[in-house]
Amino acid sequence: MRAYESSTPALAVRGLVKRYGEVTAVDGLDLELARGDILALLGPNGAGKTTTVEICEGFGVPDEGTVEVLGLDPIADNDALRARIGVMLQGGGAYPGAKAGEMLRLCAAYSADPIDPGWLLDVLGLTEAAGTPYRRLSGGQQQRLALACALVGRPELVFLDEPTAGLDAHARILVWELIERLAADGVAVLLTTHLLDEAEQLADQIVIIDHGRAVAAGTPADLTSRDTRDQLRMCTSDPIDPDQLGGALGDGYRCLPAPSGGYLIDGRIDPPLIAAVTAWCAQRQVLVTELVVGRDSLEDVFLTLTGRQVR
Repeated sequence: MRAYESSTPALAVRGLVKRYGEVTAVDGLDLELARGDILALLGPNGAGKTTTVEICEGFGVPDEGTVEVLGLDPIADNDALRARIGVMLQGGGAYPGAKAGEMLRLCAAYSADPIDPGWLLDVLGLTEAAGTPYRRLSGGQQQRLALACALVGRPELVFLDEPTAGLDAHARILVWELIERLAADGVAVLLTTHLLDEAEQLADQIVIIDHGRAVAAGTPADLTSRDTRDQLRMCTSDPIDPDQLGGALGDGYRCLPAPSGGYLIDGRIDPPLIAAVTAWCAQRQVLVTELVVGRDSLEDVFLTLTGRQVR
């Protein structure tokens, strides 16, 4: 891989609006992605993620607003951009009868300076499947081939749509490592995923959208620590009665079920409070499996902001 240096953002979206009849799919969205950064675009189904990404890739025309990709217009300058960006499609986009190695070499042929297809097949664990027709690849192999096709042209910006969907744990970690390596080499990555732990692990910045609008943006740490200075998150081996625990802790405290599981205790969080909570659970033979001060999970934040599951 090679490093890219430029003061121009890899992606700049300003006031993006896209309508389909009476439905506004994207409603005044702003995004900015620096080179070498990973931006995770999150939202429930129908939030406008796919529409936004398709416009950035040059497959859609905005009704309002501006989009610049590597300083260029993705529609007017599409031919110039095509060789500089990588696009990973959920369906893979491969010919059913094409062999995996043939498909990757074909994609490499469109680039003036491609990555060695053999090396990429090896890194993604596809060497033994190089002679297998696409339709006979497993779902995980198809995902990895789609990723390889997106990367083989040495893109400066890559769009990854659900890059680890359907992968086993080993393959998922392998793909995570490759994405982190891309960013370290200066490649900008726009990631859409339904896996919130994936976004929290990889992203430098996260933007959560709902009904076409950004409802939160920031680093994973920013999003999971806001407004939680006086909050304790707790998980237990067995269910507890949160009202009973809140009452036992006294005035100024309350205990509520957390949106993504476990319990949230609001109030002044100090060592005596933590000791009281664990003692209360111990008296009831309940094991405290997790205690986190001042931090929501990304799923808690997502549910609070959108009121919907990520899927």
